Amino acid sequence: MELALTREEILDRLFRGYEAYFDIERYEEERADGLPLKGHCRFYVHSEKYVLVKKAKLWDADSNEFVYIFSVPELTEEIFEKCKSYAYEEGMKLIDPKPGHMYSYITAVFVCDTCTPGAKKALQKCKIYKSFHFSWYGWMNLHTAAIVRESGDVFTNKMGRGNTKFMKNILNS
Repeated sequence: MELALTREEILDRLFRGYEAYFDIERYEEERADGLPLKGHCRFYVHSEKYVLVKKAKLWDADSNEFVYIFSVPELTEEIFEKCKSYAYEEGMKLIDPKPGHMYSYITAVFVCDTCTPGAKKALQKCKIYKSFHFSWYGWMNLHTAAIVRESGDVFTNKMGRGNTKFMKNILNS
């Protein structure tokens, strides 16, 4: 089932879906390194529990998500690997593993017209997990997702399954 939307319209809907909770930065011009990066979104949450006064803190936890959105006519395995590596490297620079850091998700989202079977397989099999100080300072998961315009498919890796419902809701809204 082909989506009646263009890639630009899908990108607009995607950014509108993220803007309620994320800080968004969009890129309109082409990048010098040739990456098809259209924007990134950042989400930070700090939670804490204390007894009577804030000095009597029982615990605190920081949770983050960094989303990198790419747009290409055809998603190939080479493009996927290049963009995934970029998202991972840039996302890791933003993570501050320290006491209180619970988790950070780095998400690479691809909006494309078509997708090669090799790229689909690489995206679905992608698994990057890192714990900081044996998980005492939290962990990081890399999520991947793709919206294929011509087939109307949305697919993710195992860690990013929660994104499927969100993206399908955005496309159907």
